[in-house]
Amino acid sequence: MKKKSWGYITLGLLVGALIGSLFGGLMNWMLPDGVVKDFFNLGVSFDLAGIVGNDTGVMVINLIIITIKFGLSVSFNVASLIGLATAYYFLRFFR
Repeated sequence: MKKKSWGYITLGLLVGALIGSLFGGLMNWMLPDGVVKDFFNLGVSFDLAGIVGNDTGVMVINLIIITIKFGLSVSFNVASLIGLATAYYFLRFFR
């Protein structure tokens, strides 16, 4: 049996998280206000600037002549975690 490469696994999990996030956005649009909608929108967000203590979400490097700005934000909600779990299941199933 041939093992899958890390790139294939990472791509599969990212696609699963993306599909889960799209599913969460669809649920957010379709569901009325209530507990179920709040549950699917419950999530956590990480950003690159939070590591350095900047509240704007952008890390700025000022080199006098040029200013470089970096921004990266990743957010997970319940629907994206469901998408990750589904992608993991399919990756295990299709060896």
